[in-house]
Amino acid sequence: MGTVQKAVYSGRAPERYDEFMKALIKKCWDLYKKYEEGLNYLIFGFLAFVLNYVLYFVFESLFHMHYMAATAISWVLTVVFAYWTNRTFVFKSKNAGAAGILKEFTAFVGARVATGVLELVLMYLMVDVAAVNSYIAKFICQVVVILANYFLSKLWIFKEKEK
Repeated sequence: MGTVQKAVYSGRAPERYDEFMKALIKKCWDLYKKYEEGLNYLIFGFLAFVLNYVLYFVFESLFHMHYMAATAISWVLTVVFAYWTNRTFVFKSKNAGAAGILKEFTAFVGARVATGVLELVLMYLMVDVAAVNSYIAKFICQVVVILANYFLSKLWIFKEKEK
């Protein structure tokens, strides 16, 4: 029986394997820390996307709401979730006090409404004017909206105050 097989069989990992795993974990952690904000934005953005669809399904299918009402309510709840996750985990806002948080939240909602309008305009231009397939247009719009939301959040809403 080889060294690795003996180590695995005995329940002990070889020292070289331990060193390799520690180095790999450290490398992954370092990469995460380097790109933390962007990665967290993608992770929590994906969770917001899932939440939006789950809420829509619940309101439309289980509560038998009109699809527009289900869309509106799921959007509102998802924006609140997105604000909380962006504030807490992505941009780690230090803004305190009711007035500061209200101003931040209002700007966040305003930016989401603006990018929602942008998406509608882009969809109209691509689908109705340029005859682009609606699924391709929707994908392009989502990329534009995600990038716009990120930069609006980073540069305007959750911008760090100068000291």
